[in-house]
Amino acid sequence: MNNSSESKKNSGIFIPRASFYLWVIFLLIIAVGVYNIWAAIPGFVLLLVLVYYNFHSSYTRQKEITSYIENLTFNIDTATKDTLLNFPMPLSIVELDGTIIWYNSSFRKIFEGEDLLEKPIHDFVEDLHPSKLINGTSNISKDAIIKDRYYNVLGNLVKVEGKSDVESYMLILYFIDNTELIDIKKKLEDEKISVGIIVIDNYDDLMQSMEDTSRPQMLAEIDRKIVQWMGHTGGTIRKFERDRYFFVFEYRYLKELEEKKFEILDIIKEINIGNKIPVTLSIGFGINGKSIAENFSYATACIDIALGRGGDHVVIRNGDNFSFFGGKTRELEKRTKVKARVIAYALRELIDQCPEVLIMGHENPDIDCLGASLGLRRIVKNRNKDAYIVMNRSNATIDGILSKLEKSDDYNGLFINRLEALDRINKKTLLIVVDTHRPSFTECPELLNYTDQIVVIDHHRRGADFIQDAVLTYQETYASSSSELVSELLQYVEEKIKLTPLEAEALYAGIVVDTKNFTFKTGVRTFEAAAFLRRQGVDTVSVKQLFQNDLDTYIAVSNVLKDAEIINENIAISVCPAGLKKPQLIAAQAADAFLGLSGLTAAFVLCTVGNEIYISGRSLGEINVQMILEKLGGGGHLTGAGAQLQDISIENAKEKLKYAIIEYMEETNKVES
Repeated sequence: MNNSSESKKNSGIFIPRASFYLWVIFLLIIAVGVYNIWAAIPGFVLLLVLVYYNFHSSYTRQKEITSYIENLTFNIDTATKDTLLNFPMPLSIVELDGTIIWYNSSFRKIFEGEDLLEKPIHDFVEDLHPSKLINGTSNISKDAIIKDRYYNVLGNLVKVEGKSDVESYMLILYFIDNTELIDIKKKLEDEKISVGIIVIDNYDDLMQSMEDTSRPQMLAEIDRKIVQWMGHTGGTIRKFERDRYFFVFEYRYLKELEEKKFEILDIIKEINIGNKIPVTLSIGFGINGKSIAENFSYATACIDIALGRGGDHVVIRNGDNFSFFGGKTRELEKRTKVKARVIAYALRELIDQCPEVLIMGHENPDIDCLGASLGLRRIVKNRNKDAYIVMNRSNATIDGILSKLEKSDDYNGLFINRLEALDRINKKTLLIVVDTHRPSFTECPELLNYTDQIVVIDHHRRGADFIQDAVLTYQETYASSSSELVSELLQYVEEKIKLTPLEAEALYAGIVVDTKNFTFKTGVRTFEAAAFLRRQGVDTVSVKQLFQNDLDTYIAVSNVLKDAEIINENIAISVCPAGLKKPQLIAAQAADAFLGLSGLTAAFVLCTVGNEIYISGRSLGEINVQMILEKLGGGGHLTGAGAQLQDISIENAKEKLKYAIIEYMEETNKVES
């Protein structure tokens, strides 16, 4: 049928109009007249009749068409006016400045009691300001809340006939009441099934540290606290392993738990039933999966991430997005003295049972690492055991303290290099790793393979790469520095411990550097540690002199600031020139100095040391530099972090850093949205 219709349509092209046939008849009459004029006269009369009929028919048809169009236009205008007047949903016409020039009765009911005409519509609904409605297209779609009801405002930009200036345009707005739909959608969202898993982080260590008779009481208390915490949700919670709980509940209650910052993390730490190690939890939530089974797999993955970050953590997976709680907070008051006391007691027992102790920090140690090491060495010496600090080489950040130590006979032979440490270590040696928890970051990773007696003391947030099977881990991410942690341990190892002036000075300097003169990550416990060191005889002026720069260093830092590149309007990136004598020190000081400039909230400075690129990152807290540098294999804290890149040019390292920053910003914006 389609082919037939198409052929008829095409054939119509070749059918002549009536005028064509009239011209043919006229020519034939002329030809006949040439031979016989009398025979042509009847044909000519017939032609005139046909011509008259053709013109009369065309005129009549044209008049009928015109009349039809006029009636149709009138009917359309009438229907349009009737539609506007009796439109079933609220309708309003406003000028480009927002002035209401017309509305129907349904629109008036929304604002009952209000004087609307000739008033700006944005005086009643701020979201309906024309500047927010017109976005370059003639079609409008905007969600608005009017007197506690939800509306989807649709509309279009129309032009008034007879005018050509800007004022000839107006807005026609239609208001669709979506309140019931929004309420149903919200109810559906709130009633979604969420799945959670709770894990007791240190279950084995906790049980081993307690008497057999106290263990059931401890487990019962943990159960009670967890059930009490989740009781108001009306969900179901079951213990499916000795240290794991599974629970399901409605999504709406998760928002309440977030608002309270998952207070169970702190509540559970306060349990003290003869346990020498505080209880900590890791919690994973899975929401918005396609099924309960998928939510369970989400929660399981969250638990793996939480444990990988050191426990005492809440991780939420919402589809493809992750949210973290606990590990990111900077509230120092969450730490308890019970934990420091228990760790100090356990450390004292381990030292008493070993023949000697090796203390190892991270590669290229800073003043915090050295200060904490010296504090731990004092603990060991007071237990009448030998202690050695593993250090391969010095650097500009610790040269001042080392030069003072070299002048004192009390510290002769204290520092040993990698080879000497490998010769000394055995299965019974106690190895204390300080200011890092990553094997690859230590001065000598091989040492970890030669002893089972490993203690980790660190204040950095744990990454996926961490020291396995440590007999004792004191990793407190809320602490300002490792020196602060060691200062607290010193107060509980013995009742009246006495530090040498150099040891107290080194510990105090470590706190000062990591807190940027008690500015960042500084809480009550930080000042308490500083006060303890002050009572031990710290000379604050002497500490200040450790950080004095020479003129060349000051000029180098100034040049790094001058050559900075600003991205995203608030992040500075700069590179230390090649050939500097103290590149790491200059990079760190330059990163700190950037934060003193108005408008900058984060800074990254790169420097070259041998075949490695060092990156120092600093922020005021708005941007998490630790998460950015984690993408490059580094770590640290929200306000201070670092990373090392090997076998890469400074230009490529800078590009990788930029990509990491962009990726972080996109992830942050995605979570916030």
